[in-house]
Amino acid sequence: GGEPIPPGGSRCSLGFNVRSGSTYYALTAGHCTNISSSWSIGTRAGTSFPGNDYGIIRHSNAAAADGRVYLYNGSYQDITSAANPSVGQSVRRSGSTTGVHSGTVTGLNATVNYGSGQIVSGLIQTNVCAEPGDSGGSLFAGSTALGLTSGGSGNCSSGGTTFFQPVVEALNAYGVSVF
Repeated sequence: GGEPIPPGGSRCSLGFNVRSGSTYYALTAGHCTNISSSWSIGTRAGTSFPGNDYGIIRHSNAAAADGRVYLYNGSYQDITSAANPSVGQSVRRSGSTTGVHSGTVTGLNATVNYGSGQIVSGLIQTNVCAEPGDSGGSLFAGSTALGLTSGGSGNCSSGGTTFFQPVVEALNAYGVSVF
């Protein structure tokens, strides 16, 4: 999780690798999977944006599916469960543009209008920074998966507000689990 997954042209970050039986998938943002059906790691198996902001890619090589999140310092965070966060919870985000940044959950069930009629609801609001290319990346606390980077304002120089798609909703929608 957290590492770059380029399709043709644009870049997003992988959220969490997940599985259903012996089939492995990657979760990322829906505004990413909307762009392309073909990805460096495999083929799109589903996408939901706007309204929600999640999508799923089936790994072409199951051995490449790592259940951990990359921390951009040579180490990884094992992920053993998924949950919905609570306000005030300390969280970390991993993404391929800015690496790992930490902060706090400041709100739940937020609705964001990204323009051009692209409205997403039910989002986790945080004071964690993010920048373009971090989209789809992992929001987590310890070994618990929490969300997928959706969007926001600001940057990692001055700080910002970032919204996340709750990962539990995406896991339930596709019948997959973290590992």
